Amino acid sequence: MERADTTHPDVILLRPRIFADRRGFFFESYNQRIMTELGITEAFVQDNHSHSLRGVLRGMHYQMGRPQAKLVRVVRGCVLDVAVDIRRGSPHFGRWTGVELSADNHLILYVPRGFAHGFLVLSEEAEFEYKCSDFYAPAEERGLAWDDPDVDIDWPLEGAEPLLSERDLRWPTLAAIDPGQLPEYQP
Repeated sequence: MERADTTHPDVILLRPRIFADRRGFFFESYNQRIMTELGITEAFVQDNHSHSLRGVLRGMHYQMGRPQAKLVRVVRGCVLDVAVDIRRGSPHFGRWTGVELSADNHLILYVPRGFAHGFLVLSEEAEFEYKCSDFYAPAEERGLAWDDPDVDIDWPLEGAEPLLSERDLRWPTLAAIDPGQLPEYQP
C-alpha cells in the first residue's frame, strides 16, 4: 500500500499493490498494521455497501456526537468522492478535495472525522464500500448542502441535475449551520 497526497493534508489517498495476471487480480484493501504505518490509526467498526445509478449524489453527510472517519472505495463503476473540512478552527475550514475512485483504479480514500463526505456516480452504476470508525447514529446525522456556493464543489454534472434523496436536498449551507453543530478542529 502506498500513501499519496490529496489537495487537503488530512485526507489520504491510498494506492494498493495490485497483483494481476491472466486470471485476474488480487490486492489487500485493508491491513490494520499497514494503515497504522501510513498514519491511519482508527479502529473501524462498521462496513457499508451502497449501489447507485449514474447521476446519483449521496451527501454531504457527517455525524456530530459520534463522528466517523471513513475508508472508502469503489468495487464497481466510478464516482467522484468528495470530502469537505467543516471543523471549526481548522486552517482548511470550508475547503474541499475530490478524487475519482473506480473499480479500475482500485484507489482507497481515507476521510478523517470532522469532514462532510459524499460522492457523485459517474458511471452507469456504482457499488461503493466504506469502513466507518464509529457506528451509525441516526440522531447524530448532519449534512451540508451539496451545492453550497461558498464551498463551490466542482461536481462534473455536464448540465444535468443530480439525483438526491429528499433529506440530502434539505441540508443547509455551511454559513447557515450553527457553529455548535460543527465539529471542532483538534490540531
